[in-house]
Amino acid sequence: MRYNEVEVLLVEDNPHEAQLALRMLKKYNLGHRLLHIDEGIDALDFVFARGKYAERAGSSNLRVIFLDLKLPRIDGLEILRQIKGDERTRYIPVVVFTSSKEESDVAAAYKLGANSYIVKPVDFETFST
Repeated sequence: MRYNEVEVLLVEDNPHEAQLALRMLKKYNLGHRLLHIDEGIDALDFVFARGKYAERAGSSNLRVIFLDLKLPRIDGLEILRQIKGDERTRYIPVVVFTSSKEESDVAAAYKLGANSYIVKPVDFETFST
């Protein structure tokens, strides 16, 4: 896959939950140009075309980011803060997709500019309905 073609970015560190999300996105034909990244620093590097993703600089088809909050090294709220705080990326829709039902997480995500907040279901059938 060429990174410049990615339209949907899934940032999720749990392999089981990532698999469920990927299945759902493909089921609804949203997974054709999808990239899964399991770590916060790599996600930021991808979005901002740095490091191993530097080839993306200047051209991006990124249409939406599905973002978990509980990630190693850099959490989802910090990723959201950086994306929405940068003129180049602030208009990319970010859907927070997390297991956290904490009101403080919901409030913080919306305050930082999340476009939606979805609490993950436990199984695929619930997830895809």
